[in-house]
Amino acid sequence: MITMYQNREMNPNAQSLSEVHASITVPKTRSFWRKMAAFTGPGLMVAVGYMDPGNWATDIAGGARFGYTLLSVILISNLFAMILQHLSLKLGIATGMDLAQACRAYFSRPVAFGLWILAEIAIAACDLAEVLGSAIALNLLFGIPLAVGVVITTVDVLLILYFQSKGFRIIESIVGGLIAVILMCFLYEVIVSQPAWGAVAQGLIPQTQIVLDGSMLYVAVGILGATVMPHNLYLHSSIVQTRNYERNDAGKREAIWFATIDSTASLAIAFFINASILILAAATFHYSGNRQVADITDAHQLLGPLLGDRWASVLFAVALLAAGQNATITGTLAGQIVMEGFLNLQMKPWLRQLITRLIAIVPALFVSINYGEHGSSELLVLSQVVLSVQLSFAVVPLILFTSKKDWMGRFVNARWLTVLSWGIALIIIALNLFMLSQV
Repeated sequence: MITMYQNREMNPNAQSLSEVHASITVPKTRSFWRKMAAFTGPGLMVAVGYMDPGNWATDIAGGARFGYTLLSVILISNLFAMILQHLSLKLGIATGMDLAQACRAYFSRPVAFGLWILAEIAIAACDLAEVLGSAIALNLLFGIPLAVGVVITTVDVLLILYFQSKGFRIIESIVGGLIAVILMCFLYEVIVSQPAWGAVAQGLIPQTQIVLDGSMLYVAVGILGATVMPHNLYLHSSIVQTRNYERNDAGKREAIWFATIDSTASLAIAFFINASILILAAATFHYSGNRQVADITDAHQLLGPLLGDRWASVLFAVALLAAGQNATITGTLAGQIVMEGFLNLQMKPWLRQLITRLIAIVPALFVSINYGEHGSSELLVLSQVVLSVQLSFAVVPLILFTSKKDWMGRFVNARWLTVLSWGIALIIIALNLFMLSQV
């Protein structure tokens, strides 16, 4: 390891997502709500990663097989996420660098290059889940073959480029609108499924069998990987800098405060949606004897007949399509941030997004053509386990950087936060090692 900027070959004035850096005005007013409105948006963009199609596959499998038991994993993962996203936004605001830029500044070139490769693998796994999720949703809603649906997802690249050219607030508004669609769909689903709320409350309490049962642990680690996503840590540290707050201590302190509220509230919404998917699967499948349901397609086909409500299946697919489209937007932005930050490589956005999508399309096409719906769902779960394994390589540098007084100044982590953060990192690492030994 080397000290800050010794091996930093990037332009010291280079800014993350320079085309939208400090582009959103923060009003100079005492009004809490007006300032809160100005800072609202990045949290919703980050929350997308916590409700993407990969989450659906792991949550459905967990709810159908184990009832409400893994609700505690979703809760704990979400609490971990709130803390780690706070560190991420604080790094971006306090240092003016995103996590990728910070890694390039701090680590030697071989180490930084290795971390870039791992970050790209994580983004590819995430994009794979988005491609498969969107293709499955198109199949469920319109009967479009999976392979054709996978190809159609390339159009997302053109849509993202169009909206990105209209301003960052437009993208945030689209993301917020799609989250509202997902939220309303699952409010309906939970009401119709009539879960046993006492059992739901009990499921929020962690149980030792989660760690002792290898199959349960595999799904639990998949939920962790689908909840706390490594690319979100890179994304958040960059997009918080789109706000034009004053770049002094007072302005940064205020920005960290409002950005943390935005992030925490948005992740609370994500927790409700994630928990709703598992509750729906448990109430509908586990307790009706359909514990073999482990993929999105089977869930969609059985929801209507088991609940006696045809809208349950339709809204399920609508929410899935909204989740896939949302995740596409944030995933491609994260890819741009990672490449620019680690390599100081200014690639044209359309080319970067096309490369990311093509990397995901190849395995998705292969699996959809050769193995069909069930193979696609298994690949979804596997992608989330891959994300979980990659998570440690983003979390450890993040905690390291935000604990450095010479980097963070007065915004350095408090001792209790440092201890808590390292505890979270150790839990993530230990779970992954145990899961790999079981698999």
